[in-house]
Amino acid sequence: MHGLGLHRAGMLGDGGAHVSAACGCEHETTVAEDADEERERPWWRDRGIMIPVFSGVAFGTGLVLEWSGLETPALALFWIGLLLGASTFTPDAVRKLFKGKLGIGLLMTISAVGAVVLGYVEEAAALAFLYSIAEALEDKAMDRARGGLRALLKLVPETATVRSDGASVEIPAKDLAVGHLMLVRPGERIATDGIVRSGRSSLDTSAITGESIPVEVAPGDEVSAGAINAAGALEIETTAAGTDNSLTTIVELVEQAQAEKGDRARLADRIARPLVPGVLVLAALVALIGSLLGDPELWLTRALVVLVAASPCALAISVPLTVVAAIGSASRFGVIIKSGAAFERFGTIRHVAMDKTGTLTRNEPAVTAVLTADGVTQAQALHWAAALEQHSTHPLAAAITATAPTAPAAQEVTEQAGRGIEGHLDGRKITVGSPRWLDAGTLADQVSDLEEQGMTVVIVHRDGAPVAAIGVRDELRPEVPEVVRTLAAQGVGVTMLTGDNARTARALAGQAGIEDVRAELRPEDKATAIAELSEVGSVAMIGDGINDAPALAAADIGIAMGATGSDAAIESADVAFTGHDLRLIPRAFDHVRHARHIINQNIVLSLLIIAALLPFALFGILGLAAVVLVHEIAEVVVILNGLRAARGKR
Repeated sequence: MHGLGLHRAGMLGDGGAHVSAACGCEHETTVAEDADEERERPWWRDRGIMIPVFSGVAFGTGLVLEWSGLETPALALFWIGLLLGASTFTPDAVRKLFKGKLGIGLLMTISAVGAVVLGYVEEAAALAFLYSIAEALEDKAMDRARGGLRALLKLVPETATVRSDGASVEIPAKDLAVGHLMLVRPGERIATDGIVRSGRSSLDTSAITGESIPVEVAPGDEVSAGAINAAGALEIETTAAGTDNSLTTIVELVEQAQAEKGDRARLADRIARPLVPGVLVLAALVALIGSLLGDPELWLTRALVVLVAASPCALAISVPLTVVAAIGSASRFGVIIKSGAAFERFGTIRHVAMDKTGTLTRNEPAVTAVLTADGVTQAQALHWAAALEQHSTHPLAAAITATAPTAPAAQEVTEQAGRGIEGHLDGRKITVGSPRWLDAGTLADQVSDLEEQGMTVVIVHRDGAPVAAIGVRDELRPEVPEVVRTLAAQGVGVTMLTGDNARTARALAGQAGIEDVRAELRPEDKATAIAELSEVGSVAMIGDGINDAPALAAADIGIAMGATGSDAAIESADVAFTGHDLRLIPRAFDHVRHARHIINQNIVLSLLIIAALLPFALFGILGLAAVVLVHEIAEVVVILNGLRAARGKR
């Protein structure tokens, strides 16, 4: 029996090695300073990890001394191991008991106490060590606070310039109030939400919405905090205070959703909830009725044996071990699951909501169509446009320049914010700009067709005459249609959620094979859409931008795409993909469902063992030593079965 205990401890240690560096947790959000300190602390200075380790060292040393015939020192070490191991779960179990919450920790505490009362300190120490190390592997090794969400607020500048009595005054951004007239120069971030009152420009909203193509704004347009003014100066009338805007709303939504999700009980605790009071009532009845009808000492002993027999040792150890093994295996193919609770929920997902930009698309605008007037070739059109656009930092300019990298630079180039750019090349005037500014001429109908296909179109004029139209679009990832079909075959539905316009969203959804499309959504709208989908069944949200953070947190499972995704998305998600290949999604579903199948096997076996042991313990057929031996064997069986999750589904 002792050898089996040591062998189990070794396997548990191996299982946790794969995930200790990569995973997060379900604990409550802490302030950023605490989070940074937690991330910087090495594992050997983490009290939550070292206490179970010392418990194991004391227990193992006690076994060695016992085998050497040194009974008294061995007993002292068993007590040390027992107290250290129990200290990691018994205080919390007692606190929960006073709050009316019954969990697996309480039953493990009662079992350890029962074993000690009957004189089996060694077995109690083994139980305390094994349970504490299993919990440490799952919780402490994954313990990383999500304070990084607060990095969102760094997108708001510390100061803002406001117009007051004809003069420009710089004030702290937190002092902004509704109705202030704010001046935002090129290159500056917008400090709070507002409406453009004068000026035209293009805004880089990629940090907020994830959209790679800038938004053109003019007087009357609404703008959001955190967006970067890319071109001309803007005067913006604020519609929100500096401390209460769209970015602070995102933070509040995410923290609220995380708190709600964190309250959901773990699988083992859900099983323990009816099991704990049932076992306690049974043991009390055995002691009471038996004492009235026979020898009180005999029946009190049997009541304690019943408590130990009903202890879900196999369940308490095998479930977290299986989860840790499966999480470690998933990390090897690029899926980082931040907690055991998230892993358990992952297997229940029946619907997936996906963000468009950066998730379904490449997030790299590229030229996808070139229309030309009579007598003009596509190469000439791109050559003329690239000659001007190489002077611009606009993402559309980068896409056009990439198609004609050898084009010479135009001269006398001027850029009009929110409209376009013009200059001279080979003595001819070239103008490139929006169809809202430049006439498309005979290409107008074709330009409308390109826009219907979800493209952003720029018009090229030469000496004032329209000669070409260039369509730019963030293209769908090539694997998306295959992934949507595979998910459908797995019984998982797909919805597209995007802040982009409905026309572009429908065009890309048609290519992807997605029927449910919800477009022009703000961050809070995405979270609301997730809530609606959740009414039907468990939902996962996949995204990579700050605007996805509330939806990621509100979903049963939030999945952040790629290591280059925004910090807010990664911090608020339960799962992170290290790459951008969406084929990881169906693979992850297969892997998690395989592991859940193993977990279910272990749960059934654990409960069957309890059901079988109880009558034997009740009628005195088996003593405590025999009951503990059966539990030990069962633990080895379920642990070996749980380790199959590390291999994944073949």
